Amino acid sequence: MGYIDIFVPAEQEGTKAIVRSWLRNVGDRVEENDPLVELETDKVTQEVPAPAAGVIAEILLASDAEAEPGALLGRLKVGDEAAAGATPPAAASGDAGAEPGEAGFAPAPASSPAPGTSGDRSMALALSPAVRRAVRTHDIDPATIVGTGRAGRITRADVDKAVADRAAAPAPRPAPPPVAAREEARASTGGVRSIPHDRMRLAIAENMLNSVTVAPHVTAMFECDFTAIMTHRRKHKAAFAAEGANLTFTAYFITACVAAMKTAPAINSRWYDDRLDIFDDVNIGIGTALGDKGLVVPVVSRCQELSLLGIAKRLTEMVERARANKLTPADMRGGTFTISNHGVSGSLFASPIIINQPQSAILGIGKTEKRVVVREVDGIDTIQIRPLAYVSLTIDHRVVDGHQTNGWLSTFVETLENWPL
Repeated sequence: MGYIDIFVPAEQEGTKAIVRSWLRNVGDRVEENDPLVELETDKVTQEVPAPAAGVIAEILLASDAEAEPGALLGRLKVGDEAAAGATPPAAASGDAGAEPGEAGFAPAPASSPAPGTSGDRSMALALSPAVRRAVRTHDIDPATIVGTGRAGRITRADVDKAVADRAAAPAPRPAPPPVAAREEARASTGGVRSIPHDRMRLAIAENMLNSVTVAPHVTAMFECDFTAIMTHRRKHKAAFAAEGANLTFTAYFITACVAAMKTAPAINSRWYDDRLDIFDDVNIGIGTALGDKGLVVPVVSRCQELSLLGIAKRLTEMVERARANKLTPADMRGGTFTISNHGVSGSLFASPIIINQPQSAILGIGKTEKRVVVREVDGIDTIQIRPLAYVSLTIDHRVVDGHQTNGWLSTFVETLENWPL
């Protein structure tokens, strides 16, 4: 008989994690790889699995505690004595009146459905204590929630999403009150809604403030003609689709970034107090909005080794996982550079786009729109209509100066404008 420590994963890349909830209690029997605890960072909620089969002997970091990479979360008792002394999950809480699954979230028998289930999901749902409290607090039917945890288990993040979706749904419009009542209500409320910050928004705010505090941001802007890549995309989109890849403009942007890194390698770097690390691998993060919740930055790794088709395939896989809410911390680690395609929401130009520390730069892509330009044809100036977009590079001025910045952007734009058809 012995003990095994349960640690916070060490590969969180500097992000600050918080213990969201323990999924098992002290005294519960668990199997290897069973989910034990949910951690939340500014980017993702992740589960920490059991490192071995045993009984939870001790919880050292409780809910809402900060969890640094490598910190000790708790301990497992393992061995024959642990197996013999384990308390069945349904009785571990010591509360004889607890609902089935309350303490150890073991499913109830099929003949005794868990409260709140309905329709053809008559089997009891396996809910952790934190999730069960959340569905009660928000009065939401767990049978209506799609679980994204291991084996389809419902996580606290799933409950939060369901609550947010319900709040966003249009509510029945009540009959308007009399004019006098409406005026009185307006005077008493002042038209103010107070919305508490969630942890992701607070973590994003802290990271953004830290970035602009420690790094002097400078932004350079060029204009880019997308005619060549739009023509190439029209010709080859169907062939890429046959290979299982959605050919998006982002794939072209990534390829052009790889070419530009050869002009100014220091852009592909990270600044530390005692050194600058310049990377051979070009690992590009793609800013992905999550609506009002903020954004995540999944990473396409080793882009310098990939063809346009290879990049398009990676992006297709990444987008599918993001839409299914199945991105993992591994999908967002190791970034050396970031692209913010803010033009997809209609923005022509944004400055400064905040650098994803400790990276040294971030690329911004504005909205593409047709503009009238002057182009020389056979020595004669002509007026043409071209699809143009503003592209910007925001740099950490401690790392590079204007010469490298403009050189990088020049190569980026030339690569896109001279794309072979």
